[in-house]
Amino acid sequence: MTQNIADRLAGTLLGTALGDALGLPAEGMSAGAIARRFGRLDRFRLLGRTGFVSDDTEQSALVAQSLIRHPEDLERCVGAFRRSLLGWFCRLPWGVGLATVRACVRIGFGIRPTGVMSAGNGAAMRSAIVGAFFHDRAEPRRAFARALAQVTHRDQRAIEGALYVAELAAACTRSNPGTAAASCQQEARQVVTHPELGQAIDRARELALDGVSPDAAARLCGTSGYVVHTLAFATFCFVRQDHDPLSTLSEAIAVGGDTDSIGAILGAWLGALHGESHLPKDLINRIHDGPFGPSHLRSLAANLEQARSGQSSRSPSYSVTAALVRNLALYPIILGHGFRRLLPF
Repeated sequence: MTQNIADRLAGTLLGTALGDALGLPAEGMSAGAIARRFGRLDRFRLLGRTGFVSDDTEQSALVAQSLIRHPEDLERCVGAFRRSLLGWFCRLPWGVGLATVRACVRIGFGIRPTGVMSAGNGAAMRSAIVGAFFHDRAEPRRAFARALAQVTHRDQRAIEGALYVAELAAACTRSNPGTAAASCQQEARQVVTHPELGQAIDRARELALDGVSPDAAARLCGTSGYVVHTLAFATFCFVRQDHDPLSTLSEAIAVGGDTDSIGAILGAWLGALHGESHLPKDLINRIHDGPFGPSHLRSLAANLEQARSGQSSRSPSYSVTAALVRNLALYPIILGHGFRRLLPF
């Protein structure tokens, strides 16, 4: 039995959205605060039973859109992503990292290079779809992942983090059903040369194989927005997974920290490994289905598959006005969650 590439592409994008939406309400909270307020995070908690994605999913969609438009032209693809990112930034998205804010300002003023020296998560969180798209072509995969990362981040840790996320997504997409997650991770590890990032990832793998608990691993790996912490802990959760994507994501988010980015990266890897068909469909369909919602992401995946096969394909459109209105409408809710975290109960 061989892999279904269309299913894996959709799984990568929808897994990103699932982890992002599950993790968003808990971002910045401690494990104890999450347990007291939410209990087990196996459903959406931001606004009723509806899930909402943040910048992790939206930037992944912008990357997918750019790949559809220019699947063989690196320079034009990067240019398209740069323009799309600026337009997206002007629609006032929430949850944007400081490095991405600074990069978008540089894009707006025409300053080159646009990327800044930051080792945050912004480049890594959107890179999985590059790996899934170029899963069978190592040279363009690494060239596109590197160049797209540098649009916002130029720190070597951030760039290699993006390469690692893409490489692991590629290994998952190539894998046959039943392939061990640890095998895919070991294959992807070769692209990391930065000693700090490599050592953190290797330690996380060992912790997973040794059966260390998520709480203990979170303390040892870190769960902040620092890309070394994020990728180490996401690796730990991926290697120790029990073939239930929702359970794996819930355990990862429960320890706190940068939960939406950890969830988005981990969800993308799980979706690339298992495909959309093995993700919780009912839960995904409760994600708000506006711009960057499930229907939009499924259309992007279908068009990516067409672009891979050399067919002419147009990126699915969405309402810019609807995206702006949604962002403005949700700002009070996001801010309310932020202030709520300051309370000791």
